Amino acid sequence: MAYVVTQSCCADASCVVACPVNCIHPAPGEPGFGTTEMVYVDPTSCVGCGACATACPVGAMVPDAALTTKQLPFLDLNASYYDAFPHADRTPVALVPQQRRLTRTGPFRVAVVGAGPAGLYTADELLKHPEIGGVDVYDRLRTPYGLVRHGVAPDHASTKLVTRLFEAIERQPRFRYFLDVEIGAPDHAGAVTLADLRAHYDAVVYAVGASADRGLDIPGEELAGSVPATALVGWYNGHPDQQALDVPLAAGSNPSGRAVVVGNGNVALDVARILARPLDVLERTDLAPGPLDQLRASGVREVVVLGRRGPAQAAFTIPELIGLAALDDVDVVVDADPALLTGDDQRSVLLRELAERPGPTDTTRRRIVLSFAISPVEVLGEDGRVTGVRVARNKLVEDTDPLTGTTSVRAVATDDVRTIEAGLVVRSVGHRGTPVAGLPFDERTATVPHHQGRVEPGLYVVGWIKRGPVGFIGTNKTDAQETVETILDDLDAGLPAPSGTAASIAALVATRHPQSADLAAWQRLDAAERERGARAGRPRAKITDLSEQRSVSAAPVVTRRRGLLRRTVSLTS
Repeated sequence: MAYVVTQSCCADASCVVACPVNCIHPAPGEPGFGTTEMVYVDPTSCVGCGACATACPVGAMVPDAALTTKQLPFLDLNASYYDAFPHADRTPVALVPQQRRLTRTGPFRVAVVGAGPAGLYTADELLKHPEIGGVDVYDRLRTPYGLVRHGVAPDHASTKLVTRLFEAIERQPRFRYFLDVEIGAPDHAGAVTLADLRAHYDAVVYAVGASADRGLDIPGEELAGSVPATALVGWYNGHPDQQALDVPLAAGSNPSGRAVVVGNGNVALDVARILARPLDVLERTDLAPGPLDQLRASGVREVVVLGRRGPAQAAFTIPELIGLAALDDVDVVVDADPALLTGDDQRSVLLRELAERPGPTDTTRRRIVLSFAISPVEVLGEDGRVTGVRVARNKLVEDTDPLTGTTSVRAVATDDVRTIEAGLVVRSVGHRGTPVAGLPFDERTATVPHHQGRVEPGLYVVGWIKRGPVGFIGTNKTDAQETVETILDDLDAGLPAPSGTAASIAALVATRHPQSADLAAWQRLDAAERERGARAGRPRAKITDLSEQRSVSAAPVVTRRRGLLRRTVSLTS
């Protein structure tokens, strides 16, 4: 019996370290680690011990004997990797190195701004070193976990299991949360500033991600009903900032019954699934209550996903495509010139098989249409609202770099233009970082310039604001390790000692943000969401209103009696 990876994994190398026979690749230090879509188990050397399944934070490891029919393509996917990249001559890479010890004793204190995966992996790496006396993690939201909470699709529940790892990180004794705290510019009333942090910590790390979206730069994309995927994903995942988003789903606001998603990465497929899947599936997820109510009344019957190039150049990963093709509650249709499906690459092969399936016979089922070599040229509308998209069919042109000899494919619009009626257009062409107060910013890359995470001694970046919006959840672990090594180098070299203390920064935060939340407050909010969800047969019912989050997570007030005297006290952590 061998184990098989059955989904887009977090790729944080937990399974690699756990494997006693070095059969999981690519591993840290090997070509492709952190950039491949997933890790792969070598079936010829796997001994079936299950150590990888125990270590995997997202439950992606499954014995080959337990695979369902729809998971069988992952067997071929694992085997094909080892056909192309045999590892017989590789030495084990999961040896545990001797822990680095700093030459200066500390204790040093570090602030991390951003409680998403990058920030929490950074805290974890720092707390492995006894010289680090404490790590305080700040976030402007009252809920941690960043895109794991607000970005992972609700129907990808197994991916969210990585939060178990985050829970273990935040329970460490030298870890502290300051949630619902704005870190802003000096002129932002009430904000804690970068100067405040640098006065109280030996080092400050920004892990603020890439929260903006890339535009289409075509006429009409500002119309009502044209929304960025970043906002729509936040909406159905319960992000407090997005609950008022105008999403025309009902027949009255979207008479065409169609949505168009521009872009064909994993996020585009997530959006298409959430808009198309049956209500009974969505009701078993942690999809936010308000959006779930709107989806109950949805009249959308078809979601068209537009890719400007061919199947071989599609941005979605192979595991996501396999998962989409395995759905039995929605029809998936491929709209592409058959000549574009003749390639022997994995995407083309899978899409060709999907295109060769018998056509849908049940006209009442919703469907997802994967269109290729199509680009939007204008979003159409009436009375300020979207009514459709004018699209052009593209000709695919190969270009060869004279220096490297590598070939790339670009899309060139033709005169073959048509209109797709739709009441909702979602642009899903990538995330983009935004400037951070007090830090330099490169407008071209939308990142903060740095060297191995160092902006300057004492100030660092990690995650998407460091490297751009690429990689997977686990990619942030490797990224965090690099930045933490740089921090440790600077601490050894000598950084100015902060004038403030752990107590004084807590007092400053309490003064400027008296509503701020700690770990105990988050745990109360988390427990309340889980309890509400359990009553409805769901994993959780997210609380999306900030004022309600604050009231639910506040320390309970109880009455204690002593003799004839009664006094009321607030229980705090």
